[in-house]
Amino acid sequence: MRIYSFIASLLAYSTLSAALPAAPTSGFSFDVLRLHAQELSLRPYADPQKALPSWLDQLSYDQYRDIRFAPVQSWWNRERLPFKLQFFHPGFVFKRTIQVNEIIAGKVNVIAFEKKFFDYGHNKVGPLPSTIGYAGFRLHGYLNTPGDELGVFQGASYFRFLCRSAVYGVSARGLAIDTAESTGEEFPNFEEFWVEKPVTTAKQIVCYALLDGPSATGAFRFEIIPGDDTQMRIRAVIYLRKNPSVVGLAPLTSMFWHGKNSNEQTNDFRPEVHDSDGLMVHTGLGEWLWRPLVNPHGTRVMSFLDDNPRGFGLMQRERHFSAYEDLEANYHARPSAWVEPIGDWGKGSVRLVELPTADETSDNIVAFWVPESLPAPGNAIDLQYILHWNLDKTQPTLAHVISTRHGRSRTYETDLERFVIDFDGSNLKKMDADAPIQPIVWVGDGARLLHSSVERNSLNGTWRANFAFKPDGSNRPVELRCSLRRPSGILTETWSYLWQP
Repeated sequence: MRIYSFIASLLAYSTLSAALPAAPTSGFSFDVLRLHAQELSLRPYADPQKALPSWLDQLSYDQYRDIRFAPVQSWWNRERLPFKLQFFHPGFVFKRTIQVNEIIAGKVNVIAFEKKFFDYGHNKVGPLPSTIGYAGFRLHGYLNTPGDELGVFQGASYFRFLCRSAVYGVSARGLAIDTAESTGEEFPNFEEFWVEKPVTTAKQIVCYALLDGPSATGAFRFEIIPGDDTQMRIRAVIYLRKNPSVVGLAPLTSMFWHGKNSNEQTNDFRPEVHDSDGLMVHTGLGEWLWRPLVNPHGTRVMSFLDDNPRGFGLMQRERHFSAYEDLEANYHARPSAWVEPIGDWGKGSVRLVELPTADETSDNIVAFWVPESLPAPGNAIDLQYILHWNLDKTQPTLAHVISTRHGRSRTYETDLERFVIDFDGSNLKKMDADAPIQPIVWVGDGARLLHSSVERNSLNGTWRANFAFKPDGSNRPVELRCSLRRPSGILTETWSYLWQP
């Protein structure tokens, strides 16, 4: 399992000793959990975490990896249920622990920490209090074969799931607070989980989580349905203790190091390295936007204003192994994550944060929904959405971008910036090379468009838009947009890009 995605957030917290108000233990329901979160929000934040035994706190990366959960001890294993639970041991950078509970007919049974659940390998085992808790847990069930790992909840409010034929990549979170703000980001935590015991014929599993942090509390319900398109039907009721500068809802986190639109030397043998290669947005007015990701020189934050969005996500579109040539990381099999709102989300913006990274070991991409206004402390943000994890199941209804390339000519008009955008779709493949297709290119302030053209690629039936612009010398970033149309209407999604000198 890749742990580096969570290290920054985990190290952001000290281990202060405090006590939470008692969580519900009987007659459990989402409404009970929601009221509990609301009650917590009316109290000053008190971190419930206690310090780990020093031997766990001092484990190295390799020593921590030598602690493994024993599969035979999987929760519900003996009952041969369609889903099972396995737990993560605390230690190394995973210093925060959670309580996991089982729900049977509304009654809560605590799943206590058990040393026998783990194989400690070559580690010398020190003291292990029975109240220590777990660093997280994972779900197992039928995906490609019975007993496959389906997903993980571990670290702050992070979680990530798989669809069939996928490997782990993009992650999600319960809540993002002040991401990329100068005051520093806050990472609220899922402090406790409740998992409904499934019946023998169950095709889905339901779990609940309590979120708590200095600025917010929240009650979460996850109904998880694994498959080619693994779906998480999520309800989140969030209460603010105070209004932060930025509240990010339905946040997604990913990694982009380099791709087709990267021109800088990486000294890496792989042509591309990324968990996601673009942000896709389906606006409330029905427009599809595609924003290729970049690895910037400095932090970049962009907002796409909208009213009642129909969806947004961090997508991995490049599926050819030859684009990555990585037999270990399998970037071609990383899933996309797509947020499908349920109901009206009102006015706000999809915000994209891109952070510079020197390699693939850090997640540097974040996307989330920012509401235009926030309720007063004590009042709820009640949010529902479906989070899709899939390979290629979520596509725009129009033809879509399959690649973005950028560069300059060394011999002809060397002062121009050139972009080559490839579009693909069943509607485009049916068209002859002489079809009346036009590129619609828009170049923002800071540059002037000089050339644009479009042509059919006879080798694969895709269509390529080419354009070149001349910067005005002001060193301003320039917004770019491109789509294809014919006289009867738009044929493609809108490619959107921010060029920086």
